Amino acid sequence: MTKDKKFYGIDISKNVFDVYSKTKGHYQLQNDEKGFKQLLKSLPKKALVVMEATGYYHYRLAQFLYKNGVLVSVVNPLSVKRFIQMKLAKVKTDKSDAKSICEYGTINEVPLYNGLTDVQAECLQLFRLLDSYVKKSTATKNKIHGENTLGIPSKTVYQSLNRDLKHLKKEILHLEKRLLELVKQEQQAQLTLLQTIPGIGMKTALFLIVVTDGFKKFETASQLCSYVGITPTIRESGSSVRGRSRISKVGNKKLRNLVFLAAFSANKYNKACKALFDRIVAKGKSKKLALIAVANKLLKQAFAIAKSGLPYDENFVSKLT
Repeated sequence: MTKDKKFYGIDISKNVFDVYSKTKGHYQLQNDEKGFKQLLKSLPKKALVVMEATGYYHYRLAQFLYKNGVLVSVVNPLSVKRFIQMKLAKVKTDKSDAKSICEYGTINEVPLYNGLTDVQAECLQLFRLLDSYVKKSTATKNKIHGENTLGIPSKTVYQSLNRDLKHLKKEILHLEKRLLELVKQEQQAQLTLLQTIPGIGMKTALFLIVVTDGFKKFETASQLCSYVGITPTIRESGSSVRGRSRISKVGNKKLRNLVFLAAFSANKYNKACKALFDRIVAKGKSKKLALIAVANKLLKQAFAIAKSGLPYDENFVSKLT
């Protein structure tokens, strides 16, 4: 796929983006429509543009290039960081980052970017804002609890916080309603199928579909588990150094929390998950480790259901997970 390609590495920030290729070297452009068009003119026909996933900043450029027929790859920043560390690079600048990204794309088999439809783009935008509001809601609840602990010395502050919380709850419900409407337009069947899995409710199923683009982003269940971060990390070296098992911190935090919470329900109503939990605890392992394993199992079940297009069947899913 990459033999005949001419690689371009891009390090993108709020106002500018740095470009590097072996043939043209380094140059910098403005992170706007004008800069996008200048880049497009400078690219040869067989160009493959590699950039890091940087939240809002990379999205517009990736979509612009994709719609104009340019091959694009959006890679995990952590992978590039490790690549730079392996090279023992001592210089850390935007210019050197663009070069390192270019080299990373040249050496590794990078995945090609698939542009988002208008519905997918709006879903992701809603998901990000929803996540922000949920965090604000939690912070506001904590402040209200603090006021209660203090005995509410200021009723004005207490009332203001409650009004703020009420408004946030209203906005969260509005965003969730719109998100559900959009997913039902294109993924109603999958939304229904995922909810046949004991332990997975509507919200978890909804967010799974949005974040994974209907499970199209992943070829295997293991890739999905790694992306979400539901993989147990056990700190252990021989028999002398031991630590508590924990969830990997790499991955989508919002979805990871939802799936972990779903594991509590699955532990009661999902026979395969309950059997796994009991087996791990019986071996003397911690309940937290057992719940991480259950969450991992749930994701694998969801992947199997989504890919098969069939409703949950205990015997069928057990063979696949």
